[in-house]
Amino acid sequence: MMWAIDRMAKQTSEQPKRTSWFRNHRTEIFLAPVILGAALLLWEGLVRWQQYPAFILPSPGLVAHKLIVVIADGSLWYHAQITLWEILAGLVLGLSTATVLGYLLAKSHRLERLLSPYLVASQAIPIIAIAPLLIIWISSPSVSKVLICALTIFFPTLINTIVGIRSVEPDLHALMQSLRAGRWQILTKLEIPAALPMLFGGLKIGVTLAVIGAIVAEFVGADRGLGFLINLSRGILDTPLLFVALAALVVIAVLLYGCVAWLEHRLLAWQRIT
Repeated sequence: MMWAIDRMAKQTSEQPKRTSWFRNHRTEIFLAPVILGAALLLWEGLVRWQQYPAFILPSPGLVAHKLIVVIADGSLWYHAQITLWEILAGLVLGLSTATVLGYLLAKSHRLERLLSPYLVASQAIPIIAIAPLLIIWISSPSVSKVLICALTIFFPTLINTIVGIRSVEPDLHALMQSLRAGRWQILTKLEIPAALPMLFGGLKIGVTLAVIGAIVAEFVGADRGLGFLINLSRGILDTPLLFVALAALVVIAVLLYGCVAWLEHRLLAWQRIT
């Protein structure tokens, strides 16, 4: 009986939160399709007004037709899944190495002084200049593209990790040590939760940069992937296909960002407790 009462009370307390969330976001929910529709109408009107040929600026109808064609023959999914795999693998590699190294640098000022000049110098070289060398040096095309993607997101994640770990208040460290907490307990119970906002900030930047890194790698040398599809469509002046490939990249970036935002909302729920 008490279990049922507690459950009803919980449902009652959650209902206003859902309603409040919808009220706070209903403007964005209704405006998003309106803005998209207005942009498509302006696009169509510009093409009709200026009489642009399809290889310069195709109409939304031509792009939609090309989208249906490449979905039907499976080519869009084939290239998109390759790029998506490179992005996800690059995210895992870049985030894991940057987080571990960032934690070590945050805990050791001597190590930071030793490595910082090299890390900063590495950021002075554009990734587009390093990509051809990695393609040449690494025999596996897939590994080289994953590595380029990881390098793209490495530095922002590293900096956010350092700032996040060092943002923990010294008094909380002293409290944990007075309670005889071990190093692992301090890491999992104090440092990681306190650094999560900064870590998620770096992750949001990283997922968008990972898409850019994957496309840069495919621009340099690839025979498959959305970057290859963009190069191919540009070479044969198939501009509708180019728009389709760009739209697929936007969808991937938005979905990845949305997943990170959802995960942040779930893991940082304690910050919204008043």
